[in-house]
Amino acid sequence: MVTPTLAPTLSDLLDHVASSSPTTTVTFPSSNEAITRRGLAEASQTGSAALAAAGVRPGDRVGILSANTPDFLIALFSISRAGAAACPLPLPTSARDLAGYAARLSRTITVADIRRVVVGTSVARIAGRLAEHLAGVDLLEARRLTTAPDGGTPGADETRAGPGQPQVGPEDVAVVQFTSGSTASPKGVVLTHRNVLHGIDAIAAGIGLDQDEHAGIWLPLFHDMGLFGALSALFSQAGTTLWAPATFVKDPAGWLRDFLARGCTVSPAPNFGYDSLVAAVPAHEVPSLDMRRWRVALNGAETIPAASVERFLDHFGPAGFRPSAMFPVYGMAEATLAVTFPPLGRAPVTVWVDREQLAGSGVAVDVAPGDARARGIVALGRPVRGMNLRVVVAGADGYVENRVGEIEIRGDSVTAGYLTAGPDGPRFDGGWVPTGDLGFVRGDELFITGRRKEMIIVRGVNYYPE
Repeated sequence: MVTPTLAPTLSDLLDHVASSSPTTTVTFPSSNEAITRRGLAEASQTGSAALAAAGVRPGDRVGILSANTPDFLIALFSISRAGAAACPLPLPTSARDLAGYAARLSRTITVADIRRVVVGTSVARIAGRLAEHLAGVDLLEARRLTTAPDGGTPGADETRAGPGQPQVGPEDVAVVQFTSGSTASPKGVVLTHRNVLHGIDAIAAGIGLDQDEHAGIWLPLFHDMGLFGALSALFSQAGTTLWAPATFVKDPAGWLRDFLARGCTVSPAPNFGYDSLVAAVPAHEVPSLDMRRWRVALNGAETIPAASVERFLDHFGPAGFRPSAMFPVYGMAEATLAVTFPPLGRAPVTVWVDREQLAGSGVAVDVAPGDARARGIVALGRPVRGMNLRVVVAGADGYVENRVGEIEIRGDSVTAGYLTAGPDGPRFDGGWVPTGDLGFVRGDELFITGRRKEMIIVRGVNYYPE
C-alpha cells in the first residue's frame, strides 16, 4: 500500500492504485455488479465535475445514501475529488419505520448542514418517499453523475461543465462519520484526508493486508467498520468483495459458504456476527467446510465475551479455522477505526479477574477461570501504527497497571473534533481524545471493562452491564 506521506488525498491514492492495478475488481454479489479500480477512478473524475456543475463547492458537506453497491464508492470519491466532505448516511432498517427514520435522517442532515445528498440507484424509491421530509435538500441520483443525458458516458465538454479540479490537501475534511442519532443528537466525527489515509494504512499494516489477500465484507459501508475496512482493502490492492448486510443477516451460513468459495482471507464483523455463524451452521455440517484460508477474522465494534470466542473456535475447529485467525480488536470512528490490534498469528488471550475487586476498587486481580467471582476479559492488543493510548485513572498521576480508568487516544488518524459542541462535543487535552470507554492496561496490552455512560454506581460500587 502507498503510505499516506506519498498520497496526500483519497483521490491521489485511488489514482495511484488505478494506475498500478487497473483491472483489479471490487465485486458486489448482492447486486450482481462489479467495478475495477480504473473504472472507479474514471467514474469519480466524471462525478466530481458533475457535482461541481450541480453547485457543490470545496468545503461543502454532501450526504451519501446508498446500499453496498458501486454507487456508494463512486459517490464517495466523486465528493472527495470535488473538495467536499462525504457524509455517509444510514439506511432504514425496516420499511415499517420510515417516519421515524426520516426524522432521524432529517436531524442528522440539519446538524451537518448537508444541502445535497447523492442517492444510490437501489434506494432511489425510498429516497423519493423521504423527499417531503428533507425540505431544502437536493437529491442527486448517483448514476446521473456519471451518465450523459443520452444514457452514454459524458463527453469531454460535459465533464468540464463545472469549474476546474479544486486543490484538495491532506488537512481538508474528507469524511464526516456519524456515531449516533437514533436517540441522542447526531455526533459527526470530522476526519481529514490525513486522518483517513493514516487510519487505513494502520489497518493494512496491522493485519498484513496486500494484493495477495481477499477481503470479504458484509457490513454496511455507512458504518465505520465497513467503510474503512473496504477502503483498506481497496487501497492495498487486495481482492475485495462487498455483500449487502441483508445477505449475511438473512442467511449467515449461505454467506459463509460464498465467502469461502471466493477464497476470501480477511473479514471484519462485530461479535454478534460470529455468534450468528455458530447458530447458523449445525455441528454436523462444519467438517464439510474448508476454513483454512481464513487468515484474519477481525472482531470488534462491541463487547467480546470470552465464552463467545471460545464457542466459535470450538465449533469451527473441525473446518480448519485456526485460533490465531480470531482477531479481537478495539476501534472507533474517532480514530478512523483502528486503535489496538493483537499480534498477528496469536490465538486470543483471556485474563480472568475478580469481578468484585474490579467493581469495588477498580483493580484487575487475577483469579482462577473456574472461580465463582471470575470474569473473563479478552485482550485487545497494542496500539496500532501511529496511535498513542493512555488509561486515565482517577486520583492517579500517570500510568497505573491493572487499574481501571478512561481510555484516551492520540495519533495521526485521530479526529481533531466533532461538528457540534455541547455535552458530547470536544473536550480534548493536548490532542488526547477521551473515548468514553473504561479499561486497564497490563504490560502493553489493553483490556476493556465497559462504557462510562453505561456503568452504574450503587453505594460506591461500579456495575457494568457486561
